[in-house]
Amino acid sequence: MSGIERNGIAQNGAAENSIELNNDEQNNDMNNPNNMSEVRSEIIRLARENGADLVGFAPIERFGGDSAAKRLLPECRTVIGCGFRGLRGCSRVIEEGSTYYQYTTMGVENMDETIIPAALMRVSAYIEENGGIALPQRRHDQIMNTSDGTNPEVHYNRVWHNISSETLLDFDDTAVKCGLGERGLHGALLCDEFGPFVRCGFVLCDLEFEPTPMYEPHLCDRCGKCVAGCPGHALSADGSRDDWRCAVYYCGANGTKNPFMPPDAYADFADRLAIIAGEAEITPEKAKRIIDETYFYPAAQHDHPCSICGRACDVECYIHLEERGLLTRKFKQPFRRREKWQFGLDSFEVE
Repeated sequence: MSGIERNGIAQNGAAENSIELNNDEQNNDMNNPNNMSEVRSEIIRLARENGADLVGFAPIERFGGDSAAKRLLPECRTVIGCGFRGLRGCSRVIEEGSTYYQYTTMGVENMDETIIPAALMRVSAYIEENGGIALPQRRHDQIMNTSDGTNPEVHYNRVWHNISSETLLDFDDTAVKCGLGERGLHGALLCDEFGPFVRCGFVLCDLEFEPTPMYEPHLCDRCGKCVAGCPGHALSADGSRDDWRCAVYYCGANGTKNPFMPPDAYADFADRLAIIAGEAEITPEKAKRIIDETYFYPAAQHDHPCSICGRACDVECYIHLEERGLLTRKFKQPFRRREKWQFGLDSFEVE
């Protein structure tokens, strides 16, 4: 290839990976099934080369007439889904109580802010180099479309409430439509390789590709272990989630699983022991008060609070799938190597 290359782009303006076409040929060539198969294969290669473990293609018809994808990009004909594994180690260290920030920093913040956007941008650039229109979609963790909602993974006072003017994809539903996995009882995406340890991003584009088949559900048996595993009882038997309750216990309000909680925690609450046990009634306003008093772990300067629960719902789901032998990605050691630990409530009884 002629020209000096920088980040895959030649100095003469031709993209390293683009299929070179003149303007008169481009539109006709994009209707050529053989060429589109090449473009599809190159998208998969680029996504994987830039960190994606899963790649799927969903035709816009899977989303219905007035879909978020169509509102975001009216010309959208395909949604490309990219799934990125979450490292077992980032969750297992919370399970074993050795460190807590790596799930938040590496498993959430770094994935959503750095790794996933970089891959989506590279795929989108390739599509545009080949005459298409591409719109990457990463998670907007700080936007909630309800007036009094929260996101457990983001401190509640960093969330923009009731921003209804911004259309957002339902990420887990979109991932299912892209053939990346199925929904578990607790709403999380489950895939054959990584179970619930996967995060996603998407590219909307105006090109048509051979679709990826959707999953025939076979992973979630609705055992309820995700529900039982939540330290704050934020999940109902049907898998629905109380987001404020989830936010409280995601941050570590259950003292039996929080090694940093002082004995006199929540002294101003009449039902402090019920809060610490995960049994208290939680309203949004009460949740905010509790969260403001829950940062016993050293504070960090970023939007994502430390996860003390480590998404126990996902952990219990993963262990169950592993024990059933359903995960195709095998490891030398099981995820859970020891008995679960917890402190007794007597640690928090004060006179």
